[in-house]
Amino acid sequence: MAAHCASIGEALEILRRNPIDIVLLDHDLGKERGFQFLVDVRQAGFDGRVLMVTAGMTDADSVKALDLGAHGIFLKHSSPQLLADAIRKVMGGETWLDPTCVQALVEAAKRPERAAQKRRFTERESEVLRGVFEGLSNKEIGVRLDISESSVKAALQQLFQKTGVRTRSQLVRIALEEHRGEWT
Repeated sequence: MAAHCASIGEALEILRRNPIDIVLLDHDLGKERGFQFLVDVRQAGFDGRVLMVTAGMTDADSVKALDLGAHGIFLKHSSPQLLADAIRKVMGGETWLDPTCVQALVEAAKRPERAAQKRRFTERESEVLRGVFEGLSNKEIGVRLDISESSVKAALQQLFQKTGVRTRSQLVRIALEEHRGEWT
């Protein structure tokens, strides 16, 4: 099923009545903001994927969207093929960050005012994290690092445990906030 909604309330009602796998969410919803949808949809128990589709977001808004549970950020000026790729990646359980957005977030993370207590990652964890940041699947990370997919999953579990997060999106956010590009 596909639907177009004029408000958060309308979207929540459609999600309550229909099995939806992915929501393409505009950040700017006129009088409403996509952030409110992210909060409301999780409270409503929606366990599908959410890809933010936007003309642009500030670095802080991008981090906030990921923190609130968005599974990716796609910029509207990008090609339809890239949108199709982003949807496939997000539906496959990965996080998608538009390449332009990634660069902006990396630059924002390098700013001195973003200092935070840093967690120390092993070299392997840093390599796996770099692959996650680039939007690679576990299998692709394994091929790149010449390790098994189970080794990638184990490193991810260690990263989740060290950072106290449960999703790849949250892991990317933590890495951006706390490691200021050390592993990029």
